[in-house]
Amino acid sequence: MNFELVFNPYPGIGHFRSTVELAKLLVEHESHLSISVFILPFISGGEVGASDYVAALSAASNNRLRYEVFSAGDEQTSELTSNDVHVENQVPKVKRAVAKLVDEYLTLPDSLRIVGFVLDMFCTSMIDVANEFGVPSYMFYTSSGGVLALGYHIQMLYDENKYDVSESDYLDSEAVLNVPSLSRPYPVKCLPHALASKVWLPLYVCQARKFRELKGILINTVAELEPYVLKSLSSGGTPPVYPVGPLLHLENHVDCSKDEKQSDILRWLDKQPLSSVVFLCFGSMGGLSEEQVREIAIALERSGHRFIWSLRRESTNIFKEPPREFTNLEEVLPEAIPEGFFDRTKDLGKVIGWAPQVVVLANPAIGGFITHCGWNSMLESLWFGVPTAAWPLYAEQKFNAFVMVEELGLAVEIRKYWRGDHLPGPATISVKAEEIETTIKCLLEQDSEVRKRVKEISEKCHMALTDGGSSQTALQTFIQDVMKNICLT
Repeated sequence: MNFELVFNPYPGIGHFRSTVELAKLLVEHESHLSISVFILPFISGGEVGASDYVAALSAASNNRLRYEVFSAGDEQTSELTSNDVHVENQVPKVKRAVAKLVDEYLTLPDSLRIVGFVLDMFCTSMIDVANEFGVPSYMFYTSSGGVLALGYHIQMLYDENKYDVSESDYLDSEAVLNVPSLSRPYPVKCLPHALASKVWLPLYVCQARKFRELKGILINTVAELEPYVLKSLSSGGTPPVYPVGPLLHLENHVDCSKDEKQSDILRWLDKQPLSSVVFLCFGSMGGLSEEQVREIAIALERSGHRFIWSLRRESTNIFKEPPREFTNLEEVLPEAIPEGFFDRTKDLGKVIGWAPQVVVLANPAIGGFITHCGWNSMLESLWFGVPTAAWPLYAEQKFNAFVMVEELGLAVEIRKYWRGDHLPGPATISVKAEEIETTIKCLLEQDSEVRKRVKEISEKCHMALTDGGSSQTALQTFIQDVMKNICLT
């Protein structure tokens, strides 16, 4: 019997790429499986590389892995909006597309059967669509298992009227939460802003309730990375979980003929000693204030270490415009960067705009990574065995930082409790040069325990994706469970 899964990834490049890697892996491992990936309109329309990536996928469509691109039509997608509203607006399109597939398959001699939806964590409104077509829903959770478990725990506390975190003072709170999936108390001040916000908290609680309706949850993690979390998630009362990661988009090549600046960076890296360069990169939403830029510049110069710094302009309103490239760093930031910084450090490092992160991390010259702690970035650094310094900026990144530093010992900290968030809420407080300089020196220490731990986990991440590895086994279990669920419908 041939069967098909419909994938509904969230249209953000970090979510989308790992979902595509999962789809590729599934069709590679099950010859009777086909997948249709529905590509919803991107909200901002301006994520680096998104349009080229979508075009390449469309060109690569085949009978077993098809990509259907939904146009924005008359929708206003130039401004960032809430995830749930944007996805809800796509529901009629998804219904029509699935209905068309069903009709199409009825005319085929060896008919395909749609047997389930695989949804993104921000696409839970599609559960109702799957129910209308009489098929089960699964989820691909693009963040860590720990974040999923935290969401479940807070939803339970909220529903029992035991969650009393106040948006106005949680950042100054000394209170802790005893989260079952963590081995130590979790500081309330480390909560993502959304889980303290009066506006956002009810939405995330509702989302966690919807997760409980799913038949199963694939997680972009590794059993050996989060064993304590996965044990907690498997204790009953929630859908089964399948740790199938790390699912990474590693085809991040630079075309020398098209991008001379990027090629120059990579040529420079190739000339540097092994593990000698610190890489600073803060993700697609990671713009910095002039005050913070100045502190980083001072720290880099004082440290004396080689560096590559991916620097992007801070957005005045993250809901209307993501951070953008600087056209000329020396002209735009004369007040932020100390006078003469570029001349004094021209042989020591490079200040650039957007960076081909995977290619940079893969270079053996990279000895440390100062990161915003997005989950994809954390997995990429572990894959390449590069120790990280945690500098969370928004979303669930404060949680990721806590786990990597405190729970797992896989990162060093910029500051114990980072106070700041790009979303509406408390103002960001700059980290001083002295703290950054100390962190850089600690990060590049060659015999540190963190570096040893990262190397061990890196090897386990690679093993997980080999035949018989934990992630491969979880993937096979998921396919078997999908087949069992077909028999029950």
